[in-house]
Amino acid sequence: MKLEGVRVLDLSRFLPGPYMGLVMADHGAEVIKIESFDGEPTRALGPPIEGFSAYFRNTQRGKLSLRLNLKTAAGVKIFLQLAAESDVIIDSFRPGVVDRLGIGYEDVRARNPGIVYCALSAFGQDGALAGRPSHDLGAQAITGTLSLGQTDGAAPTLPPTPTADVALGSLALVGIMMALYRRSQTGDGDYLDMSMTDSLMSWNPHIVSEVLAHARPPDLARERLYGGAAFYNIYATADERYIVLSGAEMNFAENLLSALGRTDLIELCRAPWGPAQDPVKQFLRETFATRTLAEWDAWLADKGVCYAPVLNLHEAWQQGFLRERGMIEPGIDGVERLGTPIRYRAEPGRPSEYLAAHGADTDRVLERIGYAADARKRLYDDGVC
Repeated sequence: MKLEGVRVLDLSRFLPGPYMGLVMADHGAEVIKIESFDGEPTRALGPPIEGFSAYFRNTQRGKLSLRLNLKTAAGVKIFLQLAAESDVIIDSFRPGVVDRLGIGYEDVRARNPGIVYCALSAFGQDGALAGRPSHDLGAQAITGTLSLGQTDGAAPTLPPTPTADVALGSLALVGIMMALYRRSQTGDGDYLDMSMTDSLMSWNPHIVSEVLAHARPPDLARERLYGGAAFYNIYATADERYIVLSGAEMNFAENLLSALGRTDLIELCRAPWGPAQDPVKQFLRETFATRTLAEWDAWLADKGVCYAPVLNLHEAWQQGFLRERGMIEPGIDGVERLGTPIRYRAEPGRPSEYLAAHGADTDRVLERIGYAADARKRLYDDGVC
């Protein structure tokens, strides 16, 4: 697998860092999760399924668990010993914490110049907001992303996915891979300062035109992705379900409106997004309300239209194509899990079946770096591990 031989020390918690570490573990990296005595919080988020929460199962599989008290000198020593033999460190402490503990980038680089040290935070390691705590929702709010759901002047609503978390984890993974590639040429590692706000803000080039051109927020009713386009919209069906048209290209409009006998509306789909397309939206609202979701799903299948039924998560999980793709797969314990989305032909990822109990691998990790049985016992007795 692509990352065989790469060792990662994962100090992160919740979603961005663990998600990134999971992808690396799925593709062969050895990921050692450094857990405090309280443990990874997602162990207890949601009901246990065969001993582990679904959240934990789908972010922490394949990782070793090392319980370590980093507020002790002995704990710091162990971490630095491991860091000297590692390739990547993932840190999601608030800015300044790792330096105060003595495990920051400079502390590690002095022992391992090739280390790629990735710091994850809400607002970055410097700047006016660096010290402010936040999770995904705060980053979505302060970057303006949350406001993009406020169509028709409605109040903001909680976002359906933690986009800032996933943006951060995904872009940080890209950054780590680039740093490892550069290290293969120069031998030198690097330090990555990755924030939720930076990552999420970078995902908004499609909607900043009004901000840059006219110094005002976008009028969402006139934006293609936010309700302005008749063929990029959500429509209710007769059974109080919903269907989406998800492609506003003219060929899709021509195909559907021709099939529905309303070729007179095609030209309106060339009009600017917004009120000019309202007659098309009204026709589609009235039309989709005449049949059930299942009936429309079957009717649209051969019409050359970009569309999809709006499914709940349970319905989505049952779809065969996700299993064909390996995105949902059974574990050996009988519990289904999310697969790995990065699909190589020559070296496909192999998600591990291993799920570590809290601190389950502490003994073997300590033994690997030279701690004999009596020394390990002292560490346990002293509350270090």
